[in-house]
Amino acid sequence: MAHDNDPLVRAVAGRIKADLDHLSPRMTAMFTDVIPEFRHDDEVRRLMVASTESNLSAILDMLTLTIGLDDITVPPAAAEYARRFAQHDLSLEALLRAYRLGENMFVQWTMTLLAELNPPTDVAMATAARIAYLVNSYIDQVIEGLIDIYESERRRWDARTDAARAAQVRAVVDADDLDVASAEQMLSASLRGWHQFATLWTPPGTRDPRASLRAGTALLAAATGKTPMTVEVDDHNRWVWISSVARPVLDTEQLAHDLRAHPNLSITLGDPATGLEGFRQTFRDAQQARAVALTRREPGLTVHADVALTALFADRVPEMQVWAERVLGALLGTDETAARLRETVRAFLDARGSYTDAAARLHVHKNTVHYRVRKAEELLGHPLGERRLDIEVALLTCAQLGIPEAPREPRRSRRRSAEATGDDAT
Repeated sequence: MAHDNDPLVRAVAGRIKADLDHLSPRMTAMFTDVIPEFRHDDEVRRLMVASTESNLSAILDMLTLTIGLDDITVPPAAAEYARRFAQHDLSLEALLRAYRLGENMFVQWTMTLLAELNPPTDVAMATAARIAYLVNSYIDQVIEGLIDIYESERRRWDARTDAARAAQVRAVVDADDLDVASAEQMLSASLRGWHQFATLWTPPGTRDPRASLRAGTALLAAATGKTPMTVEVDDHNRWVWISSVARPVLDTEQLAHDLRAHPNLSITLGDPATGLEGFRQTFRDAQQARAVALTRREPGLTVHADVALTALFADRVPEMQVWAERVLGALLGTDETAARLRETVRAFLDARGSYTDAAARLHVHKNTVHYRVRKAEELLGHPLGERRLDIEVALLTCAQLGIPEAPREPRRSRRRSAEATGDDAT
């Protein structure tokens, strides 16, 4: 049905449409500022922008082309955004609140433009009322559809048991003949950007392990600024998958620091990688780093990039130890004297043979490094320059695998050990 003020409605809508490139970012910025759930990672943020733009375009088409309310459907981008909200267990209330805030902002734009057009007061009021009615009707109808989409996706997502999700991830990782489209359908997620996997676990006997796993997931979200996907493997183990358009940037030092507040929680990180093959590789990386961490039996953060070489030996520790004993000899002793000598040799070799740099790294006097290096060479039976690569690999892998397990030294013997390793050298 035509209305007398339809020409003015179209004029106002036309002005908004002409300035949409400027107005749409204002609306999405408002959502991000006001609603915490809208502070997404890059990929989901792009979907939120697409959802907003598609709704604004649909509203403007309705106003300018006189499209009937019966013909209104949920725009595809808005429907996909609602599904993503459900998958991440974000609040439906937050999603609906955004639509009402957006409706209010749109009506405010029309009021501002009507004031600029300056029609007679009664015409302006009738036009404003007409636009408000149409926009409200559009929002009501779209929200009704979104609720169905969200709840349906939530039921579908919840129906996928944790065991099934874990199995699907494993299937995508292990099935080399699986193409990208099939893998994405299996996981209900995009695999075309960057990915980074993490594994989280708590030891048996941990009180409320799920609370610890949730805390670890929150730490990862804070460290990356992204909303992760999670897979509950069992009560004590969780996989966390971070996905984004750009390469994930994670402050590992801060994460390791924050993790100390959770002494029963361990986290490993795979290396960031792209695409389907990258998804598989970062998952394997996280699992390999976990094998190193479990062998070392120390909680905390383990980053695959730091233990990639050692991870190659994590399932062959006995053979690795036999080889290391042949390379290091008495330097692989279990007493604290041998442990200090190993630490010094590693620092000395990392410093490319600089006694000064090694001393600075160890916070000891340069003469102490001289003494310890000389002592280590006596135990090896040859200079460090001989078989240097073998020595470095053996020291690195033994340190990261916790070989050997040195007993805690009694307090009364620490002075004697200091003398033995040259700590008092001047």
